[in-house]
Amino acid sequence: MNNLETSYMGIRLGSPVILGACDLSSDLDMLKKAEEQGAGAVVYKTLFEEQIQMENLYHDEKVSQYDDIHAEMITLHPDIDRSEIEYYLVKLRQIKESLSIPVIASLNCVNESSWIRYAGMIEEAGVDGIELNLYQIPVNFDIDATSIEQQQAGIVAAVKQQLSIPVSVKLSSDYTNILHFATRLDEKGIDGMVLFNAFFQPDVDIWHENHRRAFNLTHKGEYKKSLRYAGMLYGRVKADVCSSRGIYDGDDVIKVLLSGASCVQVVSAVYRHGLERIGEINRSITDWMQRKGYDQIDQFRGKLSDSSLNKNNTLLIYRRAQYIDMLMHSDKLLEDLEW
Repeated sequence: MNNLETSYMGIRLGSPVILGACDLSSDLDMLKKAEEQGAGAVVYKTLFEEQIQMENLYHDEKVSQYDDIHAEMITLHPDIDRSEIEYYLVKLRQIKESLSIPVIASLNCVNESSWIRYAGMIEEAGVDGIELNLYQIPVNFDIDATSIEQQQAGIVAAVKQQLSIPVSVKLSSDYTNILHFATRLDEKGIDGMVLFNAFFQPDVDIWHENHRRAFNLTHKGEYKKSLRYAGMLYGRVKADVCSSRGIYDGDDVIKVLLSGASCVQVVSAVYRHGLERIGEINRSITDWMQRKGYDQIDQFRGKLSDSSLNKNNTLLIYRRAQYIDMLMHSDKLLEDLEW
């Protein structure tokens, strides 16, 4: 009997497949379906600081409408909905109580005080862990990479110090040296890191000559950068690595597990193929393990990592030598292509 159990952030998962943060992961019915399909865990939709700020502005605007009302009219109150953070926490508690699989919250803030405050509130909701989504687009020409990394590492350390639940960090692939920054975060005691964030990119409508919103799903095969860095980090950091972006089927998951990832997050795959894809991935992994004679994921996880293959500093599979080897054998690669 094959066992798909794995460990992520110190949390035992029944499957290495996690439903990542998205609109689907804010719907309880969808989350129950993901659980039925064998998801190892779910990441609830990200809470952004800007959501709370906009709600607060709306609140102030509503209250100010009554500034000139006579003071004796104390029973008159503006029609204000429940605040964004309160609604988020209520939904989070409901989902945690309704599911038997681990529930991880996702948070993205701007100010350090907000990171700490809202992370603490989320912990009180009873979730199994929290994912710090370091989604930040460079817009200031005067801030260098070192300053950005120092600030983010400081935020992660401050949040980690305040919480007792496991903390993971979702990273961009755009850092100058991902390995260095990942090591810095590992030194702060994080429990996991997700490689990588899929940014929303702007687009342009050439006929109306304006910007338009673009919902950017990843495509199959975009996991390869995550595979590379999972393979480089395995055995060299204490934190677990969760691969993300462009993972669509069981083969993709097996590849990143062999490279050293503990688990994966899927989003685009379920948008394109439905939540049934989670069950299909699990069955594909199980079938492969049976064919290969593996009973547990730990028997092959990291087997093709850099630290496993490069013990004597001779096999540079994940390094520059791989690029040189491809160039030298480009004729053979072309022959293998199916035209």
